[in-house]
Amino acid sequence: MILCFWRTRSIREETVFAEQEVREIHYIGIDIGSTCAKVAVINEKNELVWQAVKPTGWSSVEIAEELRLLLKEQGIDVETEPCVATGYGRVSVPYADKTITEITCHARGAAWIHQEQDIAVIDIGGQDTKIIVLEDGRVENFMMNDKCSAGTGRFLEIMANSLALRPNELCELAEKGSGVSISSMCTVFAESEVISLIGKGEAKENIAYGIVESITDKVVGQCRKIDLNGKTICLTGGLCECEYIRKSLEKKLRMPVLTSPLNRYAGAIGAALSVRKSGT
Repeated sequence: MILCFWRTRSIREETVFAEQEVREIHYIGIDIGSTCAKVAVINEKNELVWQAVKPTGWSSVEIAEELRLLLKEQGIDVETEPCVATGYGRVSVPYADKTITEITCHARGAAWIHQEQDIAVIDIGGQDTKIIVLEDGRVENFMMNDKCSAGTGRFLEIMANSLALRPNELCELAEKGSGVSISSMCTVFAESEVISLIGKGEAKENIAYGIVESITDKVVGQCRKIDLNGKTICLTGGLCECEYIRKSLEKKLRMPVLTSPLNRYAGAIGAALSVRKSGT
């Protein structure tokens, strides 16, 4: 005779067991840039369930902790959920399971956002500008300008400060201007040009126009050094929501340039997708 023994679960144990069965896994991507830090969370269905952005501030370590607390408020624990960090401050995220370069993450995130595997990404960041070309969802080629702030978000911020404007205000004003060019590619000399134009009484919208055109000229110059192969082009980074920058790039490249409010999260989304793909 074989005797079988079993113990009936209590109501509490049944509840815990059920919660464990239905518990959804979250995949966390964190992108700490030089200007802003972004976090994105996707679920097992590859759906974006939450995202947030905060200024990086002076310490990447401190902003990483702030993002941890924000995630905790959403019921997401970085100690139990897989996490990948990318960006300028990726090594400052102590709870990340691994770090991945922003080239890979921006490419993967942009492809997911626009549902396009053959795409060229123009990422205008705070300290650098990257041109990334994807073929069948993989990075085929890329170019980065990280030795000079011309053509970056930092350049725009410095120029906007000279005009007592916010960067987004400068971009909006630029669309109303014309007739001014900023010839200096060096940020210091370009700022001197702007101050000189102010001193001569040049209209603010015309100076703003010259600043934006200077940025897009620099970016288009980079694009022409790499084979875009007629690919879909999208704009990511902190300036992706500046409509006049998008229009100026589109006009000079003679190709449509896509963007969306999610594009500034491309790096974080790509990091989240990377952690899901790797199963970290």
